[in-house]
Amino acid sequence: MSFRVYSGPHGAPAPSALERQRMLYKEFSSLDEAMSWAGHVGDRGLTALLIEGDDGTRLVKQEITAALRHNETEGRERRHSGRPS
Repeated sequence: MSFRVYSGPHGAPAPSALERQRMLYKEFSSLDEAMSWAGHVGDRGLTALLIEGDDGTRLVKQEITAALRHNETEGRERRHSGRPS
C-alpha cells in the first residue's frame, strides 16, 4: 500500500486528476509517514494539497491541515498535563 503527497504553493487548489498525472509527488508506505511529510512541507513554505492512498484514502488540504493541528494540539496538551505520549 502506498500514499502519495502532492504539494504546491499556499493558496493553490487541490490538483485535478489530469494535473496529478503531471505533478511530482512524494510516496510513503504509511499514512503516518505521509502526514509527517505534509507537516514538513508546511514548515518549508509550501502546502500539502492532497494525500491519496491506494486504498482509496483521499485527504484534501483542509483535512490535512485540520489533522495536523489536532495532532499538534493533542501533543501540547499531553506535555502540559504530564501524560505520556
